[in-house]
Amino acid sequence: MSLEEHTQALRASLTDAKLVPGSAASLIPSSFSPSTILSIDYDSKAVSLGNFFRASECRIAPGVRFPAEAGAPSSASYTLIMTDPDAPTPDDPKFAFWRHWILAGLQPLSSSAEGQVAQTKPTVTEYLGPGPKDDSKPHRYLFLLYKEPEGLELKKEDAGGEEFVQRRSFKPDVFAEKHRLKLVAVNWMTVAGDGWSE
Repeated sequence: MSLEEHTQALRASLTDAKLVPGSAASLIPSSFSPSTILSIDYDSKAVSLGNFFRASECRIAPGVRFPAEAGAPSSASYTLIMTDPDAPTPDDPKFAFWRHWILAGLQPLSSSAEGQVAQTKPTVTEYLGPGPKDDSKPHRYLFLLYKEPEGLELKKEDAGGEEFVQRRSFKPDVFAEKHRLKLVAVNWMTVAGDGWSE
C-alpha cells in the first residue's frame, strides 16, 4: 500500500470509529497526513486500522517497524505512545487517555533490515497490555509515532509512574507539546476481553 492510499484508509477508519472527529481529535488533527507507515505486530497478527483482537492476544509487547520518512536525516529518532481513549469503558471514558506504553529513541528500518524490530533505547513506560473487562464494549487502542527533536532524551519520570492509577488520565497531546514531538504516523486496533460477546 502506498503512503497516499494508507493516508486515505487511515482517515476513513478514524472517522468511521468516531475517533477523529471524536475522542482522539485532541491527539490527531483532522488534516493529519502520515509521513511513514507504522507497522505493529503481535506475534504473527498485524494491527491494521482498527482490526479486532482479544486481550489474550496482546499480553506481550508487539514488534514495531516503520520505514524512514522521506527527506529525514539518518540521525532522526522517534517516540511511540500506546494509549486507550476508552478507559475504563467506551461509555464512561473518565480515565482517558490510559498510558499503556511509551518507547523513545526508535530508529526506522533500513532497507536491509526488513522484518526486524525497530531499535530502541530504554522504555519510558513499560508495556501493559490491553485489559478491557468482559462486560465492557471493545476498547480502541491508538499507536502514535512522533518524531523527536534533536538531542531529546526522555526518562521514565517524564511520563509519570508505572502504577495502575498513575497511568490513567494521561495527556499525550500535552506530553508531545512539552517535548516538541511531531506526530508522523498512527495505527490502531480494537480489543475486547476474552469473555466478551456481542
